[in-house]
Amino acid sequence: MTHHLPVSEADLNEDPAVTTRLHSRGRRWAERLPNWTGSIRFRLTIVSSTLIFGLAAIVVGVIYFGLRHSLQNQRISALIVQIPGGPVLIKPDQAQLIQAQVKSQALESLQLYSFTALLVLFFLSLIVGWLVSGRMLRPIGQITNAVRRIQASDLTQRIDLGGPDDELRRLADTFDDMLGRVDEAFEGQRQFIHEASHELRNPLAVIRTNLEVTLSDPDASAEELRHTAEVVERSTERMTRLVDDLLVYARKGALSIARDPVDVSALVIEAADEFAVSADVAGIHLAKDSPLGLWILGDRLALRQALANLLANAVRYTPAGGSIRVRAGREGAWIWMSVEDQGPGIALEDQDRVFQRFWRGDPHEGREQGRSGLGLTIVRQIAEAHGGEAKLASVVGQGSAFALWLPALPAPKAAAVEPLI
Repeated sequence: MTHHLPVSEADLNEDPAVTTRLHSRGRRWAERLPNWTGSIRFRLTIVSSTLIFGLAAIVVGVIYFGLRHSLQNQRISALIVQIPGGPVLIKPDQAQLIQAQVKSQALESLQLYSFTALLVLFFLSLIVGWLVSGRMLRPIGQITNAVRRIQASDLTQRIDLGGPDDELRRLADTFDDMLGRVDEAFEGQRQFIHEASHELRNPLAVIRTNLEVTLSDPDASAEELRHTAEVVERSTERMTRLVDDLLVYARKGALSIARDPVDVSALVIEAADEFAVSADVAGIHLAKDSPLGLWILGDRLALRQALANLLANAVRYTPAGGSIRVRAGREGAWIWMSVEDQGPGIALEDQDRVFQRFWRGDPHEGREQGRSGLGLTIVRQIAEAHGGEAKLASVVGQGSAFALWLPALPAPKAAAVEPLI
């Protein structure tokens, strides 16, 4: 004979198989219920109806027991009944018997009416709760339908929920704001992919054309083959630079910036020393100037890269015999780092486009020099990731000065340096 013992909580904790079976039974039982029983509207209806019914039951119960207590405390010693033949005196024992019967009938009637009223109230509360909860949840249905209509290929639609400025309206507005940001991100991604593919297509077309022409000529000389190889090398170098900048650009948009104390003075000196040889080979004088005590919270490697991009441009555009100056300083609550060159300068109408991705001034000249057009975009992105900004001051024919302005850490007073921008 098999005995089934009750399952205790300790048994459930010790035997996972028992817990699994109970959960499976619960899921099977829940699957038998209609789908609408799992809705928020149904649950709100049950909760509101239960609360209303419970409060009504308490009120009716208090009235019933209060009236019962009041009737039980009433006592009569005699009763005079007026009848057509004249008044009749009923003795106390008979009067009390009549009183008990009247009380019993009154309480039975009150009990019947109370239960009937509670039953009617229960069903009415279900109906009212269902209608009221449906009315309250109607905006959520509108939000759900609007979100379902929105596709990944078309993020221009909005919920645009009207009505009072309540929690649901603010929820819908939050969704609209989020959709706007997602739409901007998708649009930026599409534009970025389009521009990157366009920039990569050109060097690939150059490589393919030169290879096809060379391979189609069986009598090509060594000089012609060498010329083709040089063209392929320059195009490959250009694509390599572009891919590297694309990776940096993408990572700076996805990775978080480190927040460590950075000595800007040491950063400026290291960056200047790194490009000293390149400037010397190009016949350019490179000067550096940075007082001590310039500290910020940021990513040292990212800031080094920003300065390296600015110095690379300065060395590229400054003619032989010119000079480049790298310096830093403090202005109030801001630390600035600048790179000044004596290049051709940038026209005023182009200065707003300098930090745009893939902008290279003269497109033909930029491609010939293997520039990706992302260097200054990365500089701006690094500055903004640190809570600062990148600025430009330039005069055509005299040169340009790029500066990064970053929030400063509290530090001892440093020697005043005239700000660049």
